[in-house]
Amino acid sequence: MTRTREQVIWDFVQDWLRKAEGDFGAAEHLLGLAQQDYFTTAFHAQQAAEKFLKAFLVRHQVPFPKTHDIQELLELAAKVEPSLRAQLASGAMLTPFGIEFRYPGEQIADLEAAQQAVEEARRVRAAVLAELQEYLGRGRPAPPSPGS
Repeated sequence: MTRTREQVIWDFVQDWLRKAEGDFGAAEHLLGLAQQDYFTTAFHAQQAAEKFLKAFLVRHQVPFPKTHDIQELLELAAKVEPSLRAQLASGAMLTPFGIEFRYPGEQIADLEAAQQAVEEARRVRAAVLAELQEYLGRGRPAPPSPGS
């Protein structure tokens, strides 16, 4: 059965949200474990925020490049909802966890950094889900009726 454009968008938004929730859940879980380097916790927090923002952009059909830069995604989201840029500006601190911290080197994420990263991801999650609440509440668009 062929999906309508609206159904494809809905399904893609759902896919991004599902992946974002998985990363967010992983970050929250890992935060409770004693670690020498909390990079993995902070990385999943960054990934969650990134994916929540991409779900928002997909919903509004705003093209985005392949990027891990939270600030860049916030700039794009601001084209649809300008308040998101200011509301989530501190979320840009997550970007290094998706880029610089990924590879061996001098940088270590301590517990405090991981806690802050998870809190920023939580804020992005809450803001995006609030923005999408009405859209998600309507449910998946229905297929066109036969003969239309």
